[in-house]
Amino acid sequence: MVRDAYRYALPLGAAAILIGWLASPGWALPAVVVALFLLWFFRDPERVIPDAPGALVSPADGKVTHLSQTVEDGSPYHRISIFLSVFDVHVNRSPIGGVIREVRYKKGKFLNAMSVASAEENEQNIVTVEGEGQTVVFKQIAGLIARRIVFIKQVNDRVERGERIGMIKFGSRVDVLVPGSGTIQVKVGDRVKGGSSVLAYLDSEPQLVLPGAARNSQGVV
Repeated sequence: MVRDAYRYALPLGAAAILIGWLASPGWALPAVVVALFLLWFFRDPERVIPDAPGALVSPADGKVTHLSQTVEDGSPYHRISIFLSVFDVHVNRSPIGGVIREVRYKKGKFLNAMSVASAEENEQNIVTVEGEGQTVVFKQIAGLIARRIVFIKQVNDRVERGERIGMIKFGSRVDVLVPGSGTIQVKVGDRVKGGSSVLAYLDSEPQLVLPGAARNSQGVV
């Protein structure tokens, strides 16, 4: 369980005891229910991390809502968007093992995380991980209710595939940018689990782009 659970739930529990003592147990029931929900919301279950070469795992629990193509810093990527409802585990995990090369926090709006526009316009934390012969970008995106993004790592930290790296509180979205040569393993509507569901397989040794080499429409050899 994430420590925040106790920070939120214990004051509510104390309030419930006080209300029950001053008034009646029935009046304390709402505070008890909310406290129990918060303890459940901040759960942090252990996961079996796949060890297959090149596996890119989901950074979060949730539902795959969009698959699209995008360009980041001039390179083509497959974008996998995952929506987290308030009923999903909100602990985030690193999609690959490697070194964190960049962490960039971007101020923005708090649109519904199901909206396509939220990927660019909402407040978000953009993390670049380099490892396993590839560079992967993932974004912790705030939603309509979620107003708190937590990231516990620093630039140049080494992370393992599926390692806990933070969380987004109370409903949100995570986007994963998979290099163009990656092979996507999910489809829209799939339910995924952070750290254990494989979103894609990456080439361990990406091809070098040679002068004059033929490219497809996405700029990948």
